[in-house]
Amino acid sequence: MSDNPLDKTAPEIEHRFPCDTCGSDLRFDPEDNALKCDHCGNVEPMLEAVQSSIRELDFQSAIRGTLQDSEMEETRVSSCPNCGAQVEFDPDSHAAECPFCATPVVTDTGTHRHIKPRAVLPFEIAERDAQQAMVDWLGKRWFAPNGLQEYAKKGRKLSGIYVPFWTYDADTKTSYTGQRGKIYYETRTVMRDGKRHQQRVAKTHWSAVGGRVARFFDDVLVLASTSLPKSYTDALAPWNLSQLAPYTPEYLAGFRAEGYTVDLETGFLEARAKMDAMITRDIRFDIGGDKQRITSANTTVKDVTFKHILLPVWMAAYKYRGKTYRFVVNGQTGTVKGERPYSSAKIAIAVIIGLLVALAVGYGIALNQ
Repeated sequence: MSDNPLDKTAPEIEHRFPCDTCGSDLRFDPEDNALKCDHCGNVEPMLEAVQSSIRELDFQSAIRGTLQDSEMEETRVSSCPNCGAQVEFDPDSHAAECPFCATPVVTDTGTHRHIKPRAVLPFEIAERDAQQAMVDWLGKRWFAPNGLQEYAKKGRKLSGIYVPFWTYDADTKTSYTGQRGKIYYETRTVMRDGKRHQQRVAKTHWSAVGGRVARFFDDVLVLASTSLPKSYTDALAPWNLSQLAPYTPEYLAGFRAEGYTVDLETGFLEARAKMDAMITRDIRFDIGGDKQRITSANTTVKDVTFKHILLPVWMAAYKYRGKTYRFVVNGQTGTVKGERPYSSAKIAIAVIIGLLVALAVGYGIALNQ
């Protein structure tokens, strides 16, 4: 069998786990950290994962397409015609709603051959807690339409989605040249209001410098999806990646998993930008002084490795009066991020109240004059 990532001959993998008692599908329960049957209540514990078994993969081997076939998998996914999300659905489903934008999706659009996840951050927040966190978040937005708040409170199910990310490790060494600025003060005589005054003026003495800095980067995190605005997922940080578990499909039971749409090489460009920002900070610290100028920086990057990981997100896409509102909840911490809906009626009321208050204050001042 070919090791090429574009090879379509690998068998399809279905993440379904029948209950030993009744045969119904099990789902992963975040509260019990176990597989649970909603039909008969049977609970099957997860096998203990060994943290040290999460192994990094060689970046260059993946770019050349020479990863071992065991590192690849093929899953049946559906591509949303609106936002382009590639989401794995239950094989028995024939139609569903995209969890990212609430667009109807026909669930037979093909398979996705991809690099298999190396690790997964299991859900820790149950759906009802994520629902409450979202309702509380909306409740703090006074300008949100009341209808949307009530719509959310009706308890519509959230979608539990494992969102794809890349992590990158790299060993970097940077040689630089620049200038160190030392602030000193001179006293000058200036004329003000026809009189002489002494004034201290700050000036900077610059001296040429050069040096080297080194940093090993561990788990630089990059979103591997374009289905949500990046500001949403950035706002869900931080993630406690120390809780990552070696990937096993049991964690996906009862949830959906999004296939990555940002390829490994493109993701590394963003990772490099994050690394370069940190290296620039290291250089400024190394230069020292009161001010710093960097005239050149040459970085050597070696031993680049990566992981494809899945992070847990509860998601809701509500269509209210023709507009779609999207909300995401960090499945580990409960942090909420969403679009800020505004009610024109509430804004108008606030403006009127503000004008009335201003008029009352103005009237009170006029009476006291």
